[in-house]
Amino acid sequence: MPDHDPIPIIGGTGALGYGLAVRWARAGRTVVIGSRKPERAAEAAERVRAATGGDVEGLENAEAARRGPIVFLTVPFRAQSETLQNLREALAEPQLLVDCTVPTAAAVSGKATRLLGVWQGSAAEQAQEMAPDGVTVISALHTVSAQALAEGDGPLDEDVLVCGQRKADKARVARLVELIPGLHAVNAGPLEAARIVEGLTPLLISVNVRYKAHAGIRVTGLPEGDHWA
Repeated sequence: MPDHDPIPIIGGTGALGYGLAVRWARAGRTVVIGSRKPERAAEAAERVRAATGGDVEGLENAEAARRGPIVFLTVPFRAQSETLQNLREALAEPQLLVDCTVPTAAAVSGKATRLLGVWQGSAAEQAQEMAPDGVTVISALHTVSAQALAEGDGPLDEDVLVCGQRKADKARVARLVELIPGLHAVNAGPLEAARIVEGLTPLLISVNVRYKAHAGIRVTGLPEGDHWA
C-alpha cells in the first residue's frame, strides 16, 4: 500500500480511534478522523495535530470512509450496526474494513467485563454480513489499551491478533499496525477466529482493573523474521 494513502478511522473521536490517530500521525501517516458529527471530528483532528504535528483531517463518517483503501471501524458495539448501515454508499470494492468493535455488555448498560452473544458469531462476522459486496472485513486491535495508545509515545511491546480470510489482506493491515512502535501483528486465522479474539477484551479489562494497568497480550514461541513476507 503506498505510504501516501490516508488512514480513515470511523469513530475516531472515541478512545481507541483517537489513540490510533495519535500513533499513526506520529508515524508520519495522513489520518482522517470520522464522526457522525463533522464538528466533533474537526475538534479531534485539531487535538491530534496539536499533540503530534501530524497531517490529520476531521470529516463526517461517510466522507472519511471514502478517503483510503483500508478503513478502521472503532465505534462502540452498540453503534456498529447503525454506522455500517450509514456507510453502505461510502464503502466500496476493493476496500478493506478493519473491525475493532467488541460486543461487551456495556452496549446494553451492563459490565464491560462480560461478552455479549452475537447471532453471526462475532462482531467482525456481523460487520462482514453488513458490508457492501466486495468490501472485505479484517478483525484486529481488540486487545490494545486505548489509553496507552493516546497517552504514551513509547513502545507498547505487545501482539495484535489479526483475523481474516486472506493472508494478503491481513498483511496489509499488519503493516499499518506495525507502524506503531511495539505492536507486532500475529496471523490469528480466518475471520471466524474473531469469536475467540473478541472475548479477550473483557478478560483484559477485568485484569487491568484488578491490577490498575494497561496490559496487553503476547504470543510466545513464534519464529523470528517477517511473518507477512
